[in-house]
Amino acid sequence: MPMTHTPKTATLDDASEVGTTLARAFGDDPMMRWFFPEEATREVSLSRYFATIFTRQYVRHGVCERTDAAAAFWVPAQAQEKAVPDQETIQELTQLLGDRAELFGGAVELAAEHTPREPHWSLALIGADPAAQGQGQGAALLRSGLAQADADGMPVHLESSKPENLPVYEHFGFAVRDELRLPGGGPQLWTMWREPRRPADA
Repeated sequence: MPMTHTPKTATLDDASEVGTTLARAFGDDPMMRWFFPEEATREVSLSRYFATIFTRQYVRHGVCERTDAAAAFWVPAQAQEKAVPDQETIQELTQLLGDRAELFGGAVELAAEHTPREPHWSLALIGADPAAQGQGQGAALLRSGLAQADADGMPVHLESSKPENLPVYEHFGFAVRDELRLPGGGPQLWTMWREPRRPADA
């Protein structure tokens, strides 16, 4: 059966599949490898991590879309204050991260300090299963979310710790805004920004 490239809304019923897809997508991501350094348990831990933030955070207050082998979480401007983890979610993530929880907290604080204050959409995360990369599923999700942000007349902010992804985002109109080093000897993090486009500019 051919894979579906057309983005569709991700629902709570998709949590397990979304978690697995994103765990595979981020298996070689520098920041996720830093938070989850154990090779043997990383994919299982990442699956739980992504399923947790999906069900408890982004599916409630964000725009979550998926294809058969990719997923993306967006946060519209009006939901920025709501789409943050509550205390129960923080406790769940702390248990999952174990002795890396403090490093994770420091990274979250640093990123928050460099989050733009002007109204914007956020691309919280996007990823495709490596087995399906190159098929355009991630690009389809990226175009879908950007079209919604453009229709809202809003710029878009994202963060990436994978340098090879920067040219991909630049192709879609993003530009590097900040270059950060995560505390505790962590990897580099780039923040990127994209101004809204009119339909004729897209």
